[in-house]
Parts: sequence; structure tokens; C-alpha cells
Amino acid sequence: MSQDNHANLSRRTLLKGMAAAAGTSMLPAMLSASRVHAGNGKPETTKAKLGFIALTDAAPLFVALEKGLFAKHGMPEVEVLKQSSWGTTRDNLVLGSARGGIDGGHILTPMPYLMTAGINSEPVAMSILARLNLNGQCISVGNEYKDLNVGVDTSEFAKALAAKRASGKEIRAAMTFPGGTHDLWIRYWLAAGGIDPDRNISTIVVPPAQMVANMKVGSMDTFCVCEPWNHQLINQGIGYTANTTGELWNDHPEKAFALRSDYVAANPNAAKALLMAIMEAQIFCEQPENKEEIAAICAKRRWINAPVNDIVDRMKGNFDYGTGKVINNHPQQMRYWSHQASYPFQSHDLWFLVENQRWGTIPLDYDLHALIAKVNREDIWRDAAATLGIDKADIPAGVTRGKERFFDGVEFDPANPQAYLQQLKIRRV
Repeated sequence: MSQDNHANLSRRTLLKGMAAAAGTSMLPAMLSASRVHAGNGKPETTKAKLGFIALTDAAPLFVALEKGLFAKHGMPEVEVLKQSSWGTTRDNLVLGSARGGIDGGHILTPMPYLMTAGINSEPVAMSILARLNLNGQCISVGNEYKDLNVGVDTSEFAKALAAKRASGKEIRAAMTFPGGTHDLWIRYWLAAGGIDPDRNISTIVVPPAQMVANMKVGSMDTFCVCEPWNHQLINQGIGYTANTTGELWNDHPEKAFALRSDYVAANPNAAKALLMAIMEAQIFCEQPENKEEIAAICAKRRWINAPVNDIVDRMKGNFDYGTGKVINNHPQQMRYWSHQASYPFQSHDLWFLVENQRWGTIPLDYDLHALIAKVNREDIWRDAAATLGIDKADIPAGVTRGKERFFDGVEFDPANPQAYLQQLKIRRV
């Protein structure tokens, strides 16, 4: 398709999106520029090194490799490489494959923004090509608080933590990366119940695969992470699930598929081919009849290296919270494709950035719209969707999902992020 035709398509998409969202925010600063899409030609390279963390929301990468989808799209030399932590993922992305690192992969959605802005790392331009999933994370609590049956409401939990702190004991909440999704979920949850995550509790960084072991030895009171580590905690009798993060924000965005921007610029066809393979894998992962097979794939040593019994139930959407509460076919189970899970809404990226402003990670005067215009490559996603013949119902009309409402009644309007910040009683700014 020519650049002119793509520009026309972009304008049509914009007009449709504006009509669909009349009366809601449309992120006007993000809608003006169209991009040059990847062509439909042969990939410029057949190689890519993609990183992942041992979590079930990385399943599309496992499936794309094991089912030959990368090879199907002309990328037979893709390597999918386990990373020990999100800090290691960042450092290997800074290096890039030319210096022994990686080109992209499974990543916490805010990380490409923090890296592009040079926050807590050497500046490296990154591009988000897709969202990998919605929902699917959990906040877990140790058995020390079993009698409280902690859920989304942290008011009683706050009293118990205050009493423990008053006795001279340290209390800790663990997440996986400062400014990342798990950090923001557990901060939002704690703050909504009056617990200041910077003043009332120590927030610590623990790699996902080490969460259960650290809870077992009493290193933390609560943690936020993806599966299978929350369910493994229950299976080992160490703690229980307080909530799935979808209960805090229904169908919230979570991980992303991202590449270094220099890889995308040098290899636009290869980047699109990688994306198409992952999108097909997401569709496979969404289908109920494939869940047991996906769980078995995830359990393999090269991927998550955990018992399949720690994975399969929640992969199917069946949640035993470890408290007697059981919800089958959970309405906030992980979505890989349905509910437009794969499309990287710019409004969702804006929320992550605003939350990082809330906690002082990103300066208040930072031009967030300009940053999103650099990092979010939803144009490549749309191009890949067109090439794959994706059903129109799975392709959003615009770049925003509109206003979002959280479990505590707070509303995020992408057109007025400052109003959102002002609603939040506990914040650093």
C-alpha cells in the first residue's frame, strides 16, 4: 500500500474514532501525525533477539516460536531469551543485540517510555508495537493476614500494617520494577485504602520468579506480580490472593511487545513480521481449547520452569483465591486477544505516564503527548492487522478507549489528566 493510501486510511480512522468518541477525550495532540508503515516486502533480516520474563503473559512469544509462527512470517532465526529480572531486560535492551543484548520482547508497558526518556537508564529510543495482554496480574498477601481476608479494600489491612510497624517491625510491599505496571498497581491499591506506599510501607524490588521464596522467608507482607507466582504461593501454603488487578481496573493494559526503535527503522518489514507472528500467537492463546496446551508450554524449563498445576487453572480463567473464594471463568481473567487486548491504546500509555508523574518518577512538565508519539507505534499494529485480515471488530476505531473508571470510583479522562491527579489524595506531586 502506498504512503498516500496509508495517510488516507489514517485520516479515515481518525474521523471514525472522533465520531465514536463524541463527548469523550481523543488525545488531539496524538492524532495529527501519520506514520510511514512497513511495506509488505521481504524482511530485511531473519534475525531478532527477544527477551522475556518467566510469566504467563509472555506466552505469545513462547507460542510464536514453538508453533513456527516467526518462521512462517520469514523470521526463522528469532531467539527468545529468558531474562532474570526487568532490570536485566532494560540493561540488555540498552546494549542491543549488536553488543550482546537483545532487540526487544516482552516488557512492562511503562519501561519503553522510561528508557526513551532516559529515566533510570541510558536513553534508548524504544517502540511499542502491541499490547500483549489485559488483566492477569494479582496482589498476594502472606498468611500472617489470613484472618483479615484482604481484598480490594485495604482499610483493615492498613490497621494491621500500622500495628506491626508500631511494634518496631518493618513492613514491605514487593513489586518487580520501579515505575512498572506491578509497582503502579500495588501503589494504587495501597493508596486507595489510605496506605502511603512511600511513607507507611517499604516498597522493594523482587524479580517475579523470586517472589514466592521471599514471601516464604518473611521478606514481604504483600506483593504484586503475574502468574504463576500468585497461584504457586497458594499451592505452597504461604499466602493467598487478595485480588486480581482486573478487579482494580477492569480490562486494564499490562505487558507490551516492544522493539528498539533503531531495529524498527533499519528493519521495518522484519518488525512487522515479528508483530504478525505475535498477533497470531495471541489469537491462539485466547482460544479456550488451547489453554491446557499453552499451560504445558509455559511450564517447560526453557520458559517459566514451574509445575503445570501452578499455571493451568488461572490460564483457563479459574481462580481459587486460597481463602475459600473460588471464581470460575473469571470476568477479569487474562485476555491475550479478545476485548481488543492486542491493540496499544495511546490513552492507556498516557495513564501509565501520569501515574509515574503522580509518584515523582516523571517530571510534571514533561511533554507526555510528544513522548507517546515517539514510542507508541499503533500504526504498525494497524498495518499488520490489515495484512493478516483481522476482523474489523477487533480493530479499534481510534487511539483511545475513552474514560476509564477504577474500583474506588476515581475516573481517568485522557483529555484531562490533571483532573485525575487532583482526585488522588495520596501522591508525591
